[in-house]
Amino acid sequence: MKLVIAEKPSVAQSIAKVIGATGRKDGYLEGNGYLVSWCFGHLVELAQPQEYDPKYEKWKKDDLPIFPSPFKYDVTDSTKKQFKILKDLMNRDDVTSLVEATDAGREGELIFRLVYHQAKCKKLFERLWISSMEDVAIQEGFEYLKPSREYDALYEAALCRERADWIVGINATRLFSTLYGQTLNVGRVMTPTLGMIVAREAEIEGFRPELFYSVQISVAGIPMSGERIKDKAGAELLLSKVQGDGKATIQSMKSTEKMEKAPLLYDLTSLQRDANKYYGFTAQQTLDYTQSLYEKKLVTYPRTDSRYLTDEMGDSTRNLANKMKEKFGFMKALPMHEDKLLNSKKVSDHHAIIPTVNVSDADFSEIPNGEQKILSLITARLLAALGDPAEITEYDLSVTCGGQTFTAKSKVMTKAGWKEIQDWILGSKTCETDDDDTDNELSKKNSLKDVLAADPNLLSEGRTIPACDPQIKEGKTTPKKRFTESSLLSAMERAGADETPDEAERKGLGTPATRAGIIEKLVRIGFLERKGDKKTKYLVPTHKGIALITVMPEAIQSPTMTAEWEQKLIEVEKQNFEAEEFMTEIQEMLTGLIQTYEIVKDAEVLMHPASEPIGKCPACGADVIEKSKGFFCSNKVCKFALWKENRFMYSLSKKMTKQIAVSLLKDGRCHLKKCRSVKTGKTYDTTLVLSTNENGQASFSLDFENKKR
Repeated sequence: MKLVIAEKPSVAQSIAKVIGATGRKDGYLEGNGYLVSWCFGHLVELAQPQEYDPKYEKWKKDDLPIFPSPFKYDVTDSTKKQFKILKDLMNRDDVTSLVEATDAGREGELIFRLVYHQAKCKKLFERLWISSMEDVAIQEGFEYLKPSREYDALYEAALCRERADWIVGINATRLFSTLYGQTLNVGRVMTPTLGMIVAREAEIEGFRPELFYSVQISVAGIPMSGERIKDKAGAELLLSKVQGDGKATIQSMKSTEKMEKAPLLYDLTSLQRDANKYYGFTAQQTLDYTQSLYEKKLVTYPRTDSRYLTDEMGDSTRNLANKMKEKFGFMKALPMHEDKLLNSKKVSDHHAIIPTVNVSDADFSEIPNGEQKILSLITARLLAALGDPAEITEYDLSVTCGGQTFTAKSKVMTKAGWKEIQDWILGSKTCETDDDDTDNELSKKNSLKDVLAADPNLLSEGRTIPACDPQIKEGKTTPKKRFTESSLLSAMERAGADETPDEAERKGLGTPATRAGIIEKLVRIGFLERKGDKKTKYLVPTHKGIALITVMPEAIQSPTMTAEWEQKLIEVEKQNFEAEEFMTEIQEMLTGLIQTYEIVKDAEVLMHPASEPIGKCPACGADVIEKSKGFFCSNKVCKFALWKENRFMYSLSKKMTKQIAVSLLKDGRCHLKKCRSVKTGKTYDTTLVLSTNENGQASFSLDFENKKR
């Protein structure tokens, strides 16, 4: 009897179906010589400091550093039942060996091995390593199970990552929290990520716009601009010269044919970026949607950092593309440039994310809207990546007038190529995938093209034609944009790249699998806020986040150092770097930090800013102020509070936002749109009504008759 252990129940059920283990038991399935059970993510986690010594229950600087040796592990309270089931199954006399079927990556390896060791299991196990949950992939994976020793280094890297995060988080969090008198969460990857956002915000806040001027003319109906001029007097002098001249001499009229190559396939990070730009999805939402599609056997493994397929996937890719083309009703002939997507050397654990053949039989009406959009993105990218280059003509006109050079540029798409396929599936909204700040000039009026079509000789070099409508235009320099989730993911991916060897397989902060969770945690613990409209959300540091980075030493907040650590974890995985050496480096850094760090001057003011009231307490009339967990009466005797997380709001699938709180305090009610019942899943609009009981505590009710007042 073989025991198969998956990462979650849904995956276990898919595997069990393929291998014939259909008999349902308590916590596992059985049949055809197999037992199939599952974890619930991390069943086993690192023990808390007080498990090593009761004195660590209280946070004291004098007790630092805390470097456990050996590390202890505990089974989480919520998963003790399932752990016992797994332990009992592992120790059954009729179980001769195990199959590790957790997700095929660093974290999946860690999840299984910790359960295996915690259960004190000594039986042999093999590794199921697959990139798709399709039945044929599962079946093939069981035919070619891998020896567990091939993944020992991956486990070592996972242990290093987990333990490094633990000792950095525990020691740095306790150090700064005790020094500054409040909880300041510090993380090996989280804090440098926050540091980049705070640095960007400081640039924006410190930016002082500068006025500039330019003289503009119209030549043959084409608007043309001169160079920027800092002072208005200089612009006015040039304007008078241009007005006196009145004619423009053509210096050059160039047209250049360029090819825009089809994009590569998606890895997780590039998918998250595009999903954010197209649909406003957070990185975590995109990961969740893609993971669900993976478990439904509609896409391949999502937590990949590769944008290529293996060399032997050429035939299957062409077959898949034809099925996707038919599914989405694209009637034109489909180019098949699959060779540029095949490169086994650039595939590490998993190939790029692509749809599976199951999509051709899928009923889209049964797929949730968010998942539909992600599936469309992945499918569109596959077909676009196989397509012809887009052909673009760039026009560049240069003239002189009044001793000044004026220019006009435009682009015209002459052949859509891969863009036509992408737009067919996603609509005409084109998404730039590599540069957030690139202007899409293709949408502008192609006046240069039109003029040349009407008279090819009008703009011939040396020809003189009237310069019309000369005028001065005033402008201002603008600061860098705040990070969107898309641009932050790019920045995390590129962090430390300049200092990382070119041959490095992975650069940046975190991994594709962890970046979404890092961003969500920064928002959850109050270091970041999402601000903006429905279309574009910006990540903005809170006062608490800015304060943390202000007092943080370079060693902790440096993206470069953290990126270097991430690369060393890769080297541990490749057995080119010792795990013990990696941990020693981390410990030495923390020891030095604890011994040498000095409190930042005037930190008290920085850490405890005066809170502005958002309204008056309905119970006692005192000011209500916002804190991290809610909105509280400033009168310490009063019990009034509007908690950001509360059961009543949860039942509506809402949170108590500042906007809602302000409305409740002002009017006693607030209209809510698109509430969703936790029980039924139905959405509705209603009016939330605030009242207080005899103790001054808040209570809520719903008014469906008068939704708006």
